Amino acid sequence: MPGFEIFGAEEKQQVMEVLDSGVLFRYEFAAQRNNVWKVLEFERAFAAYTGASHAQAVTSGSAALKVALMALGVGAGDEVITQGFTFVATWEAILDCGAIPVFTEVDMTLNMDPADLEKKITPKTKVIIPVHMMGAPARIEAIKAIADRHRIPVIEDTAQAAGGRLQGRHLGTFGAIGTFSFDSVKTMTTGEGGMCITSDPVLWQRMSEYHDHGHDHVPNPGGRGGEGRPFIGFNYRMMEIQGALGLAQLAKLDGMVAAQKQNKQFFQEAASVLPGVEYREILDPAGDSATFFCFMLPDRERAEAVNQALRQEGVGAVRWSENGWHYYPNWEHLLDGKTPAANGWPFTAHGKRRIVYDPQGLPVSAAILERTLTYQVPIKLAEEQKTKIAAALKKAA
Repeated sequence: MPGFEIFGAEEKQQVMEVLDSGVLFRYEFAAQRNNVWKVLEFERAFAAYTGASHAQAVTSGSAALKVALMALGVGAGDEVITQGFTFVATWEAILDCGAIPVFTEVDMTLNMDPADLEKKITPKTKVIIPVHMMGAPARIEAIKAIADRHRIPVIEDTAQAAGGRLQGRHLGTFGAIGTFSFDSVKTMTTGEGGMCITSDPVLWQRMSEYHDHGHDHVPNPGGRGGEGRPFIGFNYRMMEIQGALGLAQLAKLDGMVAAQKQNKQFFQEAASVLPGVEYREILDPAGDSATFFCFMLPDRERAEAVNQALRQEGVGAVRWSENGWHYYPNWEHLLDGKTPAANGWPFTAHGKRRIVYDPQGLPVSAAILERTLTYQVPIKLAEEQKTKIAAALKKAA
């Protein structure tokens, strides 16, 4: 990752078709656009690729989460369960709906622990959002079974796992809605952009209308309809240039995943020299999108020592317990309730603090992540870089 590594003639051709039409807006202007409808074409292609019935393109993976939550009716006072190891956008979208994020532990998949999920469900739980972190599947079948038993819909945050599958079924298709990100560091990228997929036509129409200011899309949720508005919405529309890039990148996605799998195998073999090393649990190696390689050392001290040695050789790994974007204890803005709103919303309402988080609230996740090291897996990995990484790991061992 990411997909810009293989930008080429295909992306240029798709973008030039948009520029030649002169229309960047995804809707209307039929007479001027030379029958170029890139976002609509991208939605249809992405739905077909994943096996979903419908897809709704949006401006980002963060927007996809917000649109999905709104389509499922999430609002103030509701609780939405997600995991404590994710990118901040997962819980930002929940807070932006006025709902309250509730965090679960992760297990050795580095994704939601179904046993802890069961403990966190309350009568206020409106939605469950497991995250397929770093391209590998969560225990989505177990999570979905728990959710179904409690009659709670599931949104799959598949931002980092485009092209990933579990037993042949594309990630994002197990829940009511799957959300994806195509930002600048994703395996397939449109610079910014995201997608929601679903096989529920009612949810699709709600997402289609909400992301377009609540504009009536009754005749065709893939296009605009009349001038009525069934509810308020917001602007999360993808523009045609992003749709064009998405079409070119989607056509390359399986090849990108195959290249990442090959490079990930190199990382695993190179790291095998480390005493006591173990690897992240991958539920379906054949379906892994292989965007990241995660390995664990026996304890925090050895993980620190190994990474220090790797850094000295210029090939340091990501250590999640040092990371401020994905690691719960380091989310100081969440833990301290920091907000630009003068009245303290969404952490405070009517002058009273309504959400308080314990920085030590996820000890199992912390214990796993503080001994975990991670490499992003590129699509292209030069032999010179492989030699450097392998030598550094041997030295660290």
